[in-house]
Amino acid sequence: MNAKRFVIVLLAAAVVAGPMATVALAQDKSIFIPLLVYRTGAYAPNGIPSANGFNDYFNLLNERDGGINGVKMVWEECEMQYDTKQGVECYERLKGKHGGAVLVNPFSTGITYQLIPKAPVDKIVMHSAGYGMTASADGRWFPWVFNVPMTYWSQASAFIKYVGAQEGGMDKLKGKKIIHIYHNSPYGREANPTLETLAQQLGFELTLLAVDHPGQEQKATWLQVRRISPDWIYVSGWGVMNQVAVKEAAAHGMKMDRVVGNWWTGTEADVVPAGEAAKGYKSMTFHAPGAGFKLHQDIFKYVYDKGKGAAKRQDVGEVLYNRTLINAMLNTEAVRTAMARFGNKPPTGEQVRWGMENLNITEQRLDQLGMKGLTRPVRVTCENHEGNGQALVQQWDGKKWTIISDWIEPMREVVRPKLEAAAVEEGKKLGYTMRDCAKEK
Repeated sequence: MNAKRFVIVLLAAAVVAGPMATVALAQDKSIFIPLLVYRTGAYAPNGIPSANGFNDYFNLLNERDGGINGVKMVWEECEMQYDTKQGVECYERLKGKHGGAVLVNPFSTGITYQLIPKAPVDKIVMHSAGYGMTASADGRWFPWVFNVPMTYWSQASAFIKYVGAQEGGMDKLKGKKIIHIYHNSPYGREANPTLETLAQQLGFELTLLAVDHPGQEQKATWLQVRRISPDWIYVSGWGVMNQVAVKEAAAHGMKMDRVVGNWWTGTEADVVPAGEAAKGYKSMTFHAPGAGFKLHQDIFKYVYDKGKGAAKRQDVGEVLYNRTLINAMLNTEAVRTAMARFGNKPPTGEQVRWGMENLNITEQRLDQLGMKGLTRPVRVTCENHEGNGQALVQQWDGKKWTIISDWIEPMREVVRPKLEAAAVEEGKKLGYTMRDCAKEK
């Protein structure tokens, strides 16, 4: 897709390209969610399936259900190439369109950092689903920002918990060598404080190795890895960096089942280029892969069979596609929750914020949504904007991803105190004060 092109979905649920399409929509009878996408550039292999998942889910709601309680979904893409400056420009360009945005997914930790101060001013909910600034998961300090279903810190602790289980117990981690290879950006660095804390507590040797954007040159990094001869490798990469890391790990003789990516470093695009060498590689995730769920059947029936699918039919069910289906579901269920309290009309940003803060996705609701088994129930509170998410480990068998672990509870006893302390620090930097959640129940 051309970087200047955008997509607008109208009342008739047809996908229309070009700025003239805006006039066809009654602005006061729709729910507008802007999409910051990167279908071009170094990160396009990850950006394309992510954008497609959003498009297909919103389209499904319009085609199958007539929207949410009779109110149509509207969205518009803006190409930002995973660039922070362009992402902020996209946000500013789109936020006032179609009656005003009620929620935005920055889809970049760097962009999230830049937009956090804007959220309470613009009264637009910011949902950084499994990414962003971990400190913002303390809703007492950051009422407008949500990290549902998990933060990077929780994910890092779940990874260490998994490693401990593989080694025969957490006490067996003492003296083990663990390397974190990370994208040299706010995103990549986000897990480091938690890994450093756990290294001190559990006695493993932690080495942090940064890889500069875009990550195509990693020879020197992996020579260091080979010299250190680690027991485990954790990778926080994105885009082309991921496939290069997998190839280099194999080329330098690493045991691939000891190389574990975070959940942004475990997609089809990351492993297929390495061929047979990628077999055994693992990654964290918070959902199942594949297109074998009721939700996918509905997407095929109501979207693809009508010629309105955003992806190639065979790509439905890819890891990042599924992830943004879940992301879009959390967005729209927050809207639905808001409507249950404020009425079946387009909600305001303040009302959607309330909806997100009172989100309670039960097993029963997941079943109704066609997502039973795809992901876990989640509940959000005023204090906890991360929710109660858990992690899984998946493994590449050469053809597909397979879940190989039970659900892993993060080390909340480690993460939450660190998160709360960071929230105080970051909140005060922005001039915020802590609210009393007890007074808002």
